[in-house]
Amino acid sequence: MDKKILLTALVLGLVAIILGAFGAHGLKKSLTAEALSTFEVGVRYQMYHALFLLFVSTANFLSLKEKMIIFYLVLIGVLLFSGSIYLLSTSSITLIKTKVLGPITPIGGLFLIASWGYMFYSVLVKNSI
Repeated sequence: MDKKILLTALVLGLVAIILGAFGAHGLKKSLTAEALSTFEVGVRYQMYHALFLLFVSTANFLSLKEKMIIFYLVLIGVLLFSGSIYLLSTSSITLIKTKVLGPITPIGGLFLIASWGYMFYSVLVKNSI
């Protein structure tokens, strides 16, 4: 599981860097400043959680079950939060109907919050740290 978490963290980080560069260079002329800023929020949170998963993959004080729960909360959260932000912010050029995506962003955010909250709880209840 540690390898799966580590590889996922690396892919999320790699994609965040690619999307960040694409946003800064490829989308700069196509999006409004507000849309570009929104896109960058998605990239930033994706990278934060890639780094979080890197930490989780090496955390010896977490059980396999705790790591799995954090992993899935982060993965779902990034897909919903950052993914919906990418689609919402680029809808003017992709012409994808994004009206349904509005409520998905905060649901993704809740998953991300839950991942940090669950890790906090896991550390809090341990006596061996």
